[in-house]
Amino acid sequence: MSDKQPQIPGSPGPVPPPLEEPTTPADPLPPKPDQSGPATVSPTGQETGTPQEKMAQGGKFLTTAHGARLKDSDHSLRAGPRGPALLQDHHFREKISHFDHERIPERVVHARGAGAHGTFRGYGTASRISRAGVFAQDKETEVFVRFSTVVGSRGSSDLARDTRGFATKFYTDEGTWDLVGNNIPVFFIQDALKFPDVVHAVKPHPDREIPQAQSAHDTFWDFVSLHTEAQHHTMWNMADRGIPRSFRMMEGFGIHTFRLIAEDGSTVLVKFHWKPKLGVHSVTWEEAQIISGADPDFHRRDLADAIEAGAFPEWELGVQVFDDTEDQMFAGIDLLDPTKIVPEELVPVVPIGLMTLNKNTSNYFAETEQVAFNPNNLVPGIDVTNDPLLQGRLFSYLDTQITRLGGPNWNQLPINRPHAEVNDMLRDGMHQTAVHRGVAPYRPNSLDGGNPFETPAGDRPFIDHPAPVPASVKERALPASFDDHYSQARLFFHSLSEVEKEHTAQAYTFELGKCYEQTVRERQLQALANIDPVLCQVVAEGLGLPAPKPSEDLTEVAPSPALSQVGQTWPLDGRQVGLLVGPEVDAGEVAAAVAAVDAAGLVPLVIAPTGGEAATRLLGKDLVAQRTYLTARSIEFDAVLVASATPPAPDAANGLDSKVGVTAGTGTVDPRVELLLGEVWRQAKAIGSFGAGEEVLRAAGYLEGAGVVNGSGGADAVAQLLALMPAHRVWERFGTTGRFATT
Repeated sequence: MSDKQPQIPGSPGPVPPPLEEPTTPADPLPPKPDQSGPATVSPTGQETGTPQEKMAQGGKFLTTAHGARLKDSDHSLRAGPRGPALLQDHHFREKISHFDHERIPERVVHARGAGAHGTFRGYGTASRISRAGVFAQDKETEVFVRFSTVVGSRGSSDLARDTRGFATKFYTDEGTWDLVGNNIPVFFIQDALKFPDVVHAVKPHPDREIPQAQSAHDTFWDFVSLHTEAQHHTMWNMADRGIPRSFRMMEGFGIHTFRLIAEDGSTVLVKFHWKPKLGVHSVTWEEAQIISGADPDFHRRDLADAIEAGAFPEWELGVQVFDDTEDQMFAGIDLLDPTKIVPEELVPVVPIGLMTLNKNTSNYFAETEQVAFNPNNLVPGIDVTNDPLLQGRLFSYLDTQITRLGGPNWNQLPINRPHAEVNDMLRDGMHQTAVHRGVAPYRPNSLDGGNPFETPAGDRPFIDHPAPVPASVKERALPASFDDHYSQARLFFHSLSEVEKEHTAQAYTFELGKCYEQTVRERQLQALANIDPVLCQVVAEGLGLPAPKPSEDLTEVAPSPALSQVGQTWPLDGRQVGLLVGPEVDAGEVAAAVAAVDAAGLVPLVIAPTGGEAATRLLGKDLVAQRTYLTARSIEFDAVLVASATPPAPDAANGLDSKVGVTAGTGTVDPRVELLLGEVWRQAKAIGSFGAGEEVLRAAGYLEGAGVVNGSGGADAVAQLLALMPAHRVWERFGTTGRFATT
């Protein structure tokens, strides 16, 4: 067993800070090993060879923005110690003026995000259908990914029931390609003209600006019950997919159908899928509510900590491939309808590359906040289709960046700079940072020697595919194939396991129960009746309303097992195991358990009655307590192991910790330990014990039941836990109601 303590992520700096204020001038500290900034290319996309540390502020001494050294940054310039401030205080004016303008307008949607750097390696499997160099075998391309919630503001919780953005910027050597998608493969609307409407409907009510980051209110359900094309997306949101466990355990989808163009000019239609190596996993509704209060940064912390700990998140990019036929249909499904999927059982997802996120950002604002995605960013071999939602996005994204980032040169911000040469003849504008040469920014010209020249066909230019446009008239209409709004929502619901259907019904009941207007509830119940009468009946009973009969014929559907999150096993990289210890513990067995968890690629977190020197005396010099009974909460852990007796700690009193809930000393187990175990039990997570920990489970009432193991020692107990955890949850711990057994 190694005596090296496992790496626990989260330390804010590369070296521990001194107790006293440093006074000896020294150069800035280096970044942490897990951090990286944007590539050091010029505003025109050329390699500069500049080390990344030279892009950061440097030097030992504080200066103005123009480089003048400052002696005092704590006191304004005044007319005497008690006199008025002086207008000539240039340092004050510069510092305050910049502070006054630190914020840029937040995104209207996807405001709350988290980002990371990584690489994409092509498998070569897409080379026969696309000339895009990014897909070539073993070709490595730098990427930046931004995950986000859609509805909430920048200050909202990560765990809102919501769609998640999954946007990837590929810095290819043929130009930047942005694949801008979500964790749900369909959208609420079929035509981009309705996008302001659905966003206005789901955002907080304009009179009171509440509720924040929620769809559980009248305006949202009024919209989706009137625009029944939204029912499929809404079903995904009400299922467990709406509250993912982690960005690392979340699928991504390009939503739309795209066109790929091969070297010989042949074309196919594709749908893009991101498949997480760790599997697709969600939290329970109770966990989501606890997390929103206990750690609203849960998802962004999980992503950053995993990368820092070396558990690099990975996704395979895959495509469903379809013939590029004139009608752009497959098995009766219109491939241009963004509210429809093609089940993977009908068209398998073919893996075409692997993305690994391996560096955290160095500065959230400069990278995650200022990154700008644009579906117009395409490279040779990838093109768009006439999907009416995608067509609108091609305008909206570009238009948005001009306002949000202060002008047309947003692509020159370091995080947005292409890694391919840029020679665009675009000039001037706010925030122009490139220093252009020449006198003739137009073409053709002779004064600049004709430069820049158009690219000959043999040098791989981007070519808009000459897709035929059928003879038609100008009209505001969609094809009749877009009219089916219920069958795919029914397909999704029937593809879920029984426990997932129970969760979905509860979500509908909760959200509609938050609506004030009964007509809105009744209208949505009618939509549910047209999807699945049993689901409608269960939700109606929860609302105390009669269940309506279907107003349309129910379509027979074949379930798609790929849509369920239950029934498979997945890797455990970066998962967290809590080890509960008390004042009398076998430190050697705890060390063995910690080593076993660490060796399996998981993160062990010791939870002791207290931290500091007391915990060191308890555990020995080689182990530390990362959490205490006061600071630990169930939502941090994917499994819990009880290593000893856990009697009430000295601070187990209501006046000191409201989680106690009872008078200290009334039981043999600290009340906060009981609370943690109770939550872990209800959340269907694996629980283990060894030594006197078995008595703790017995006293708390959790010794018997599915997913509870007892080991002969620390390593043995961990081995048994690891056998349970790949399934993510122990749903068999609880019986279902049987209401959806036949649906």
